Amino acid sequence: MNIQLIVFLPLLAAIIAGLGNRALGNTVAKAITTGALFVSCALSWPVFLGFLNGSLHEQVVTVLPWLRSGDLVVDWSLRVDTLTAVMLVVVTTVSSLVHLYSWGYMAEDDSQPRFFAYLSLFTFAMLMLVTADNLIQMFFGWEGVGLASYLLIGFWYQKPSANAAAIKAFVVNRVGDFGFSLGIFGTFLVFGTVSIPAILEAAPGMAGSTIGLLGGRVDTMTLLCLLLFVGAMGKSAQLGLHTWLPDAMEGPTPVSALIHAATMVTAGVFMVCRLSPMFETSDTALTVVTFVGAATALFAATVGTVQNDIKRVIAYSTCSQLGYMFFAAGVGAYGAAMFHLFTHAFFKALLFLGAGSVIHAMHHEQDMRYYGALRKEIPLTFWAMMFGTLAITGVGIIQVAGLPSFGFAGFFSKDAIIESAFASGTTAGGIAFFVGVFAALLTSFYSWRLVFLTFFGRPRWAASEHIQHALHGDHHDHPADEHGDSSHADVHPPVGTGGYHPHESPWTMLVPLAVLSLGAIFAGMVFHGPFIEAAEGAEFWRGSLVFDEHLMHAMHEVPLWVKLSPAVVMIAGFLIAFAAYIRDTSIPERFVGQFRVLYDFLLNKWYFDELYNLLFVRPAFWFGRLFWKKGDEATIDRFGPNGVAAVAIAGNRLSARLQSGYLYSYAFVMLIGLAAAATWVMAR
Repeated sequence: MNIQLIVFLPLLAAIIAGLGNRALGNTVAKAITTGALFVSCALSWPVFLGFLNGSLHEQVVTVLPWLRSGDLVVDWSLRVDTLTAVMLVVVTTVSSLVHLYSWGYMAEDDSQPRFFAYLSLFTFAMLMLVTADNLIQMFFGWEGVGLASYLLIGFWYQKPSANAAAIKAFVVNRVGDFGFSLGIFGTFLVFGTVSIPAILEAAPGMAGSTIGLLGGRVDTMTLLCLLLFVGAMGKSAQLGLHTWLPDAMEGPTPVSALIHAATMVTAGVFMVCRLSPMFETSDTALTVVTFVGAATALFAATVGTVQNDIKRVIAYSTCSQLGYMFFAAGVGAYGAAMFHLFTHAFFKALLFLGAGSVIHAMHHEQDMRYYGALRKEIPLTFWAMMFGTLAITGVGIIQVAGLPSFGFAGFFSKDAIIESAFASGTTAGGIAFFVGVFAALLTSFYSWRLVFLTFFGRPRWAASEHIQHALHGDHHDHPADEHGDSSHADVHPPVGTGGYHPHESPWTMLVPLAVLSLGAIFAGMVFHGPFIEAAEGAEFWRGSLVFDEHLMHAMHEVPLWVKLSPAVVMIAGFLIAFAAYIRDTSIPERFVGQFRVLYDFLLNKWYFDELYNLLFVRPAFWFGRLFWKKGDEATIDRFGPNGVAAVAIAGNRLSARLQSGYLYSYAFVMLIGLAAAATWVMAR
């Protein structure tokens, strides 16, 4: 295995492109970074296929000794097992295609070397995370993807909204990372090591033990798992720490695809699956993971139904799908969670890059209310988006009368999660099942709503300010002007083309769409056996995560109505969207008028941002101003630097008055001094 090359080629490319920057030129920088990623991708697939056919086994490659401090001994090692192999192909495949796609999408940008250097750095950090053999190295990659996401979300730093979104992502993730770091500290305290294999081997023996906390005793493994899960909630945008994810749309569209499909947001799911033996020791922790995942799936799906920005719809879709992955892990179906992570990477990257192609065709207009009738103008993008939509909504045919199942990627992975939740037999699993089915209904609705508003109906381009600027020769609307305005009701703007004709994207953007379309179509059918079938899955995962064969077997034995539930709600969501956006386009406006409170509630994202602004942001600013005005300026500066300076200035002025330059003045002062000295001597 060439694991060192897979991991470090993106870093080397990032260093060259970043330091060379404009001296290298756009083409050289893009060629180096993209070439490096394609080489990493080409090396990753044989590793994955080797674990798939059983020819490769777990291997640990030590790069160099790293930390030595008392009992803390950490080597920089690269661990490759089945779980790592899955993540390698996900990360390198999507990242390499995003690099190629960016050749066309970012062609007009002035800072292309910097952009491609950031992309490669992002990929390296994620590869470090998934190959980590210890928690310290995992934390290094964990923070690396946070740094890279900050740089990429705020790539267009001239925009105040991009800067604000980057800071928001950075701060919210620091909250989660604080919990993650506490979990790492606690794990080292309990197990005396940060080596992941050693911790997982010793974890079952700690089940039922307690540890002191704030004067009381709590279950050791529950505390550790919940602290680690807080980190996962931040990285994977689970309910409560999700607010950074939609704002991350301020970055360029390729960044959105990379963050949402393959790298940052999947880190939390990967971490929970990697540490699954720890989570299995605590039913409480698993229940929390299940409920948080289910709540996130429901929350994001409801908000996604009313968004008008095409990228924000897909962003909330990502948040919802991550909820599915977590409640799968919560009920013990770790293989199903990783399978959905695997398939989701293909169809979600396809949807984001397809949306980028639409935005490119529409002169960087992102509001779907200004689209319409684009299927004839950009047919290749239309079919790519159709394949992505069919995959995410779970279109397929279940196995009947011995015939094999057929379906798109999401049909196999998402349905497996829903069936696993029901088969788990737990209360939390039952609730997650019904929430998952309802979220699938909403997923189908907002996904087809996006397709109908974008590609069908009548053209509504004339109302777009971006299009009008393009028609009148105003070229200020380059990619840095991407925006998302969801402040208006779900109604259609004036109709008309205004003489503007959308254009298909260049081949550098269409080739990644074609490759990802293949993944969205075939990934579920080809790989569902090794990922989730009881016998094949046990052999495939080989201890890299907890694989419950009984649960996977029970998943296939659930009642027929359970198997049909996702298909029924998928069709229902399609029919509702068809009725509202094709048959009678006045339905959305009438719905908004009748249910204005509900619509505003969803449009404002359940008012989480307003609540956090009231509870955290305003008090933080108030304390900041207090310490600044009363503490720093009124106290420290007044009596410190400013006070000393004032005394020095006053003394200078007094001494300046004494320095008159006249001889008789100095003689007079000397006489007074002699008289004072004589008086003092006589008094003594």
